[in-house]
Amino acid sequence: MASIVADRISVEFTAYGASARSLRGRLLRASVGGLMGVGRDNLVHIDALHDVSFTLEDGDRLGLIGANGAGKSTLLRVLAGVYFPGRGRLQVDGKISPIFDAAAGMDLDVSGRDNIFLRGIYLGATPREIRRKTDEIVEFTELGDYLLMPVRIYATGMLTRLAFAISTAFTPDILLLDEGIGSVDAAFLEKTMQRLETFAGHARILALASHDSGLIRRLCNKVAWLDHGRLVAVGGVDEILARYGERTGGKASPTAA
Repeated sequence: MASIVADRISVEFTAYGASARSLRGRLLRASVGGLMGVGRDNLVHIDALHDVSFTLEDGDRLGLIGANGAGKSTLLRVLAGVYFPGRGRLQVDGKISPIFDAAAGMDLDVSGRDNIFLRGIYLGATPREIRRKTDEIVEFTELGDYLLMPVRIYATGMLTRLAFAISTAFTPDILLLDEGIGSVDAAFLEKTMQRLETFAGHARILALASHDSGLIRRLCNKVAWLDHGRLVAVGGVDEILARYGERTGGKASPTAA
């Protein structure tokens, strides 16, 4: 069983290079990003997430929506263990596979084939599992002889193909995905959508950050709306997308980027 319980989690960043003088005595809400202000330490602090709570269980596919800087990517990184909440409680049960950082677990100076093994180990697969899945991964990527070349020469879409193929080959309990999957070409994107739909049907958890409401409708059964690091609402896909569209003047369109 996979599950995620977030209980009033908060994340704060300190912007050491920012000018506190220009912000002193003020609390700013920019058009994007979390709340920003100057603390008693005379440093600029950004409230990236504030008191965010939700629960996900087997079969839940959560779409994260909101403007750029609303906290979607920060929340994915908290779920993956890249960031730790400064306050609140987070409990994650299950093997996690993040695809928001395509290069994670890879060595850019070695071949794509070598990186199948490296990223597989990074994701917790055994050498035996990796060997058993290698041919399937190779076929899925459609990268051919490029898999014999160092991945540092790969275009972004090629690296995303490889990372996605590896990350979904081992059926993780929890898949964390952002809109970077859109960097692949249209034909391969359809292939990834079919695999994601298969994955979602295996009663595991998916958390997807995207501006594309069509993609969210296709893959998700819940939506969490973030704004300046706050959770505005979480609920059914149609309900939350409709509310978000009303607030943003219909910007939550199927083709929004």
